[in-house]
Amino acid sequence: MKPIGIISALPEEIEHLKSGSLETVEVCGLSFHKGKVDGRDAVLVETGIGKVNAAIVTTLLIERFDCRGVLFSGVAGGLDPALSIGDVVIGKRVVQHDYGRLQNEKLITFQPGAFPLPGMDSTHGFEIDDALMARAEEALDGVALKGLDDVEGAANTNPRVVFGTILTGDSFVNCEVTRQRLHDNFKAQAVEMEGAAVAQVATQMGRPWLIVRCLSDLAGAESHMDFNGFLSVTTENAASVTRRLVEAFD
Repeated sequence: MKPIGIISALPEEIEHLKSGSLETVEVCGLSFHKGKVDGRDAVLVETGIGKVNAAIVTTLLIERFDCRGVLFSGVAGGLDPALSIGDVVIGKRVVQHDYGRLQNEKLITFQPGAFPLPGMDSTHGFEIDDALMARAEEALDGVALKGLDDVEGAANTNPRVVFGTILTGDSFVNCEVTRQRLHDNFKAQAVEMEGAAVAQVATQMGRPWLIVRCLSDLAGAESHMDFNGFLSVTTENAASVTRRLVEAFD
């Protein structure tokens, strides 16, 4: 069976998924690790931060390694006040929130690649296949996540997994006003810097995708402090969910 491509932006994210014997292949200055995740053939790669890096890696996974699907595993900033640090969001829908048209000091979001002109269709977002989502829900039945009760500043003793909207943009959100605006405009649960680019490329190339994000911060004024403080636990939770989800591509 063809392998699954697994992508993370940071070394802390990908390390939780590496195990056993790995064959490393260097392509375009990137290290692609061929091995197994949850007993299934996989190619793991650390892409670096941002949409362009994510698009390059996704293309290489499909073209060079013939991956049958791609899965992004990592952390994100929380937008939904109903969620807490440590919760995991799986992208039922992903949106590049920073692509579009600036008009009257406001960004009108368009689908990446579409002409962002007045009168043009501004429908946007990528949605996972219903059958894949059903298999993902089944695979996650009974998954256990690590609580953050023993981490200073957190009180989420029972992290949960939810399906929702994840936003992608080439900026780290460290601003309460922006966090509130993004949540109000998109009703989204999380914001990060790679996922929707992965979805765009995978969709264009006819491959299924899943985006897994554990909330490492709440995208407000203290997000830079939360991110560093909770990175270890939240990357572990993202990896735990990712290991369960590889079977959803079967």
